[in-house]
Order: sequence, then C-alpha cells, then structure tokens
Amino acid sequence: MVRILEWAPHQEQQQGWSKACKEAERGVGQQERSKRTTCASENGKSDVDNESPVSLTAQDTDTERVRRGRWYRNGEGAVLGCREFTWQLSWAGHGKGFGPRAQLGMSLGNSEGHTAMGGWAWPELLVLLGSVWLWVGSAHPTAPGPTPHPGPQLRFRLAGYPRKHNEGRVEVFYNDEWGTICDDDFTLSNAHVLCRHLGFVAATGWAHSAKYGKGVGRIWLDNVNCAGTEKSIGDCKHRGWGNSDCSHEEDAGVVCKDERIPGFKDSNVIETEQSHVEEVRLRPVVSGGRRQLPVTEGIVEVRYKDSWAQICDQGWDSHNSRVVCGMMGFPAEKKVNRNFYRLFTERQQLNYRLHSVSCTGTEVHLSMCSFEFYRGNSSAACGAGMPAVVSCVPGPLFATGNGHKKKQRQQQQQQGQPRIRLKGGARVGEGRVEVLKSNEWGTVCDDRWNLQSASVVCRELGFGSAKEALTGARMGQGTGPIHLNEVQCRGTEKSLWNCPSRNITQEDCKHSEDAAVRCNIPYMGYENLIRLSGGRSRFEGRVEVAVGAGDGDQPRWGLVCGEGWGTLEAMVACRQLGLGFANHGLQETWYWDASNVTEMVMSGVKCAGHEMSLSHCQHHGTSLSCRNTGTRFAAGVICSETASDLLLHAPLVQETAYIEDRPLHMLYCAAEENCLASSARLANWPYGHRRLLRFSSQIHNRGRADFRPKAGRHSWVWHECHRHYHSMDIFTHYDILTPNGTKVAEGHKASFCLEDTECEEDVAKRYECANFGEQGITVGCWDLYRHDIDCQWIDITDVKPGNYILQVVINPNFEVAESDFTNNAMKCNCKYDGHRIWVHSCHIGDALSEEANKRFEQYPGQLNNQIS
Repeated sequence: MVRILEWAPHQEQQQGWSKACKEAERGVGQQERSKRTTCASENGKSDVDNESPVSLTAQDTDTERVRRGRWYRNGEGAVLGCREFTWQLSWAGHGKGFGPRAQLGMSLGNSEGHTAMGGWAWPELLVLLGSVWLWVGSAHPTAPGPTPHPGPQLRFRLAGYPRKHNEGRVEVFYNDEWGTICDDDFTLSNAHVLCRHLGFVAATGWAHSAKYGKGVGRIWLDNVNCAGTEKSIGDCKHRGWGNSDCSHEEDAGVVCKDERIPGFKDSNVIETEQSHVEEVRLRPVVSGGRRQLPVTEGIVEVRYKDSWAQICDQGWDSHNSRVVCGMMGFPAEKKVNRNFYRLFTERQQLNYRLHSVSCTGTEVHLSMCSFEFYRGNSSAACGAGMPAVVSCVPGPLFATGNGHKKKQRQQQQQQGQPRIRLKGGARVGEGRVEVLKSNEWGTVCDDRWNLQSASVVCRELGFGSAKEALTGARMGQGTGPIHLNEVQCRGTEKSLWNCPSRNITQEDCKHSEDAAVRCNIPYMGYENLIRLSGGRSRFEGRVEVAVGAGDGDQPRWGLVCGEGWGTLEAMVACRQLGLGFANHGLQETWYWDASNVTEMVMSGVKCAGHEMSLSHCQHHGTSLSCRNTGTRFAAGVICSETASDLLLHAPLVQETAYIEDRPLHMLYCAAEENCLASSARLANWPYGHRRLLRFSSQIHNRGRADFRPKAGRHSWVWHECHRHYHSMDIFTHYDILTPNGTKVAEGHKASFCLEDTECEEDVAKRYECANFGEQGITVGCWDLYRHDIDCQWIDITDVKPGNYILQVVINPNFEVAESDFTNNAMKCNCKYDGHRIWVHSCHIGDALSEEANKRFEQYPGQLNNQIS
C-alpha cells in the first residue's frame, strides 16, 4: 500500500496562496477541507510541477491515517507547502527503534546530491515528521481510499494550577472535544509518551488525584499502559477512547524535563493570549523603615510578562480575598480600609490586567476562579474602580504584635488540644495528616483525598490553602488506627471533622495509603539569612548566617561555632535553607574551606528541632563563646530530601515481657559489656543470680530513607562475645521509672548491630551483620532483638515491688537523623509484686491525647528521655 505526500518545499516558489489554501489554514470550510486540495502558487502552477514528490510507504495492515499535514521551516513561520494528504503508517512491534515504520523515498534534485526537499537534512526531516505526527496524528483506524474522510485529530495541552510551563494536567483533543486522562495504572512510561507529544524530550515525573486541579468534560483515556517507546498515546494499551470509570478527581498530570525536542515549535500552554495567572503577590503601600514580615495587607498583583499588574476591584468580594489570603499562607481574611487605598492609588500609574474576578472561596489558586483579561491599552481600564486590596489574618505561628499573639493564645486555651496535626514533614506546613479520636491519634486514608479537603486541614492548623494533597504515604507511614476514609470537604468547613467521611474498615486502607498535605505558608525571608559554602552540591556545606548589615546595607555574613552542633541544629538549618531534612550535623568543616568568610558570629546554638530559623534557637547572642574559633571548627550540614523514621512495635514488648533469674556464671559476657546494674560488681561471682526483666523489641523503619549508623564501618567495634561488629554504641535506652519520673533501673545494652530481620511484602533485605556486612534498616523492614539474646533486658535485682513505667527510647541521642523524633519513645505500665510483673497499656509516646497521657503517667516527664 503506497500513499504519496506531495511536497513543494522552496519558500521562494510560494508567492501567494489560493483561496482554498487560505480557508484550509484558517480552519474553515469543512466540506471543502474533506476533499483533496492542492494549494497552487499565483502563477497557476501546481506545487509539484517544479519539485519531485517525497513518498511515504507503509506495508502493514494495522494502519492509522494522518490528515491535513502542514509543514513549516525551522519555526520561522514560512510555509513551505500546503497540501491535504493521506498518509498510511504501520506500527513496528519488534526490532530497533519505536513508533511508525515507514519507508521514505527520495528523489535527488541535482547531481550534487541535494534532495528535492529544499535543503532539508535527514535529521531535520525525522524531527519534523515526529512533530507533525504529534500535532496531527489521527487515532482513527480507517481503510485506505482515494478520498480522505475527516477523522478525529489528536492534540495535547497542559492545564491546571499552579504549575510551571513544563508540567500540568494532561488534556487531549479527540473527536473535536478536549478531555483528560485518568490516573488508574498510570506510570512514568505513560508520562514519557505524553511529554514527547507536548514537545519535551522526556518526563521526570507524573501526578495523580488531580494535583493540578480537576478538568471538565470527557475523560478520554483510562488504564493507559505504555512501554514508553510508543510514538503516540493511542498506540498504548487502554480501555478505549471515552471508556472510563473515573471521575475528574483522578485526572493525571505530568512533569516533563525542561528540554524541548529540536524543531518542535507548537505551544503546549492551555491558555492563549497570555490569559493565565501563575504568580500572585501582595504589595504593601505603607512602609516605614524596615518592612515587617509577613506582609498581611496590600494591593493584589499578578505577574504579567516581566512586570506586575493590578486587578480591578469591581465585583471583588470576601470570597476572592479568602482565595488570595490562602495563597499567601494565611487562613482567613478581614475587612480593609478601601478609602485609604483609593487616595493612595489615585496618584499612582496603574496597569490593570484582570477584571470581573469571581471566586467561591474554596479555590486554592486565583487561576481557578473565573475572570477576564483586559485587551490592548489597560491604562484607562477599570472605570470608577480601584486596585483590589486584601487584608489577611495570620495563623498562630506567624502572628505579629503582642496583642495579636495574646489573642491567639487565648483562643488556643479555650479550644484545648488541637484535634489535628501534621507529622513527618521536613518543612513548616507539611506532613502526614493525623487526627485525634477517642483520645488516640490516627491517620486519614487517601481515598478521594483532594485539595479541598487538604485546604481545610491547612486552614485549621493556621496555614493558608493547600499547595498539594499528597497520597500514598508520601510523608511516611503512620501507626495506630486509621480514623477517616473518603473525606469529602467542600472547602468551607472550619474543621476536617465537619466534612463528610466514611467509616473505615480493615479492608479499606493500609498505612501505605496515609494522606498528607503541603500548605501555603507566609513568606518570612528566613532562607535569605542563611547559606552554605564549599560543599560538593547545594545540599551540603559550611553554614554561614547573615547578621546585621555590612557595606552598602548588605548583610554581614559569618560562621557558626561547631561546638555543641548536632543533628537537631542541622535539622533547623536545613529547614531554613529549604533543603529538607538533616542527614548530618558536622562540628568540623576543614575540608570545605572555600569561602572568604572567616568570622564566627554565632555560638552556643541549641535547638529543639522544630524551629523555623536558627535565630529562634537558644544561642549566646552577641556574647560569643567558642573555644575553637578557626574556620576548621565552623558548623556544617549535609541535607537530604528524605529521612528515616524509626519506631518500636509496642504490642510485641507487652506480649513478650517476663522475669528471669539468671545465674551469674552465665553473665560474664554481659558483665563485660556492662549490661548489669552497678550492684552486680559487688556480687559473689560466679555464685548467685541477677533478676532480669526480658522482652523482645522490634524496631521498624517507616520513613522514606534507610536508617544507617552514623559511624562508618572503619570505626565499628568487634565484640568477641557476640561474634559480630557493633556499629552504634548507643541505639536504645531501656528504663524503669517511678510514676513521678525517677529512674530506678536501666538497661545497659551498650552496642548494637543493625540489620534487616524481616521486611514487608515486596521489600528486599539489604543489611545484615554477618561477615562484616553493611548495617542499617531498610524502609519497610525491621530489626528484631529477641528476648533471649544477651543484654536484651533490664536488671531489676534492686527494684522494690510497686507500680512503674517501662520506657524504651530509640536513637536517644539523635545521632542519626530522622523525620520525626517524637515517636521514638514507647511506654508501658508495669506492676511488680516482687515475684511477677504485669506489663500493659504499651503505646508509642505521642500516640495518645494529652489527657490520656496525664492519666497514664501522672507526671510531667523527662525531656532527656523523650517522654512527652
């Protein structure tokens, strides 16, 4: 089967266009365009009278027709030729390469080997063929015939909010209608094919659950399964065009590599004529000396090309203000003095771009609202209106002024303990969503989780609207019950508990489906007060902080004393830098000596780990005290986007606890490792015994990175008794406490070997202690210390009968970074009668409400033992 594409390539031969050609280019005259039309030059000659044709040959039965092709030259806009044609393609199912298998026939125009294609080289031809196919490829199988029949065209675009030019919701034009693609079974391979459709070389990621907002209209494709090498999305396996069981809450999106296919010029932006809104800001008009952050009130401006433009406030209401405040990181809006701003703006030269903005108040971005753009000269626009102005109410973390802070504290005291929290996030305003029910914290299942529900969470916690609604335990897996499922908020609710939801059953959800959020937070400028120098990448280096002002009102940069610098301080530094979690906090950085900053300006830094800036931590202020002042001893960090998260399996401790009276002659190895109480040194060895509280401990890694020991294998210690290397001197504390928090006994297990004892389904073991193997705990695995191994006990020989608390704390000295240290402690109630012990009510330290914890402990706790 041979179909001919006739092509007149030389630009100089194209002096004019016939009426039929112009109509075809403008997309008019459906009946005429269905016919085979030849665009002739003004002299009446056919395009092919002067040039030899280029033939496309295809020889398989599975064919697709491409119609109404247009050729352009190097993106210059000069049309080389115009001819409607029929092009049969066959799709290769094997062998090298991908996409259509076609034979290209070429006639040489002269003896020097130039083609009849106007100087087009083969690579340019292939690129152009690819781009034209992407633009006009038909997904409609049809039998060959002498007269082309109009079929549905495939075109693609990116849509949604907020997004960059190379990401967004994928929309496909099929059968004269735009529609979306469902995220069921969606993979990165699908994204690769779609990104090539859009003119990008490849995909770097994809998004599910309508991350870029819900589309409208048809859902054209569902259960798409591409290998990644297909030339067209229509060539991938799918349920058929228009056959879907999805809603627009499942619209798929892609993130493409920001590199265009050479020669691909078609725009992939959904909005035309600059009719899209991406960046929005508040411009304050009252400025004294130093501008106070955050900015809570000002004129609303949108980015237009390389400048900022205003919005006409005609029709502007509180719903619009709520959306803008949410974008700026504030939970609510308040009334503003418009008369003041009217007087101010009367003297200003304004540039209006938007008008007739209408929001419902539930949108998370202004681009979701309906609005119109001014065309042409906008300086005389807006009539009797003025620029839109909003005033926002900050949340508790960002409240400014003593009066406002006092009001926030009073409201918190009246409301009592919050019933919602975020866990496991690296930055402020992000994390796994956990809710309090029946005095126990639990998670939320991600079924039907969307931006409206996420925004309710964010506003309830004092942040703005949601930036992302995350699914699939993207912020790590929680523990305990899953309290809520299929939460469906409208976006106006005051609390997540006011939203409709469905009761959870065990079959519905697992913790691998825990929902999470990223909230909009106010701009505070903290990231401008810290920087890293000398590192091999932007995630590591020596910490430099800005203090005061130097020459020309520029900040004066200095170093942080490394004395006392540890993981908690590094966590705050990485958070302030916007680089995620801390991997290491370094007290010496002589190997990063690549900066001319040599002065120590901060010392004695002591952080709790949750602060937003190093300036919020305790430090010496202007009274510097650093014993080692050289640049070698400046603090440094290594940051990471992910971190581990360890927690103990509390039920196993409760189920396996028992008392053993062990003879001293069997405890020599334990005594060598100092695993017995100090009174054991006075015992009559080898006679007598020690009373031991034994139990098994199972330590899970539920984070997003493997837990690795701080020390490298070159510094691991060989233990002759245990016949393996120990990688951490202190990994777990075992303590017996009285109800008032006094420690009466402790375990002395000095060293640990970390390995994957067991793993969840589909997770492979990576670490083992045998044969000097690598040590650590893989994500989804756990390390088991059985009750019958040496030192897996607490020596309670000297403990008197009574009521006690058994406490186990993992990683007590914060030697290894984790995404969450608050869940590292486990507590149990114990009743000891001198012969037997009852262990009950074991739970992770932060799993219960404040009220339940008080009933459990009856004492405030000890910070150094991580009791909350």
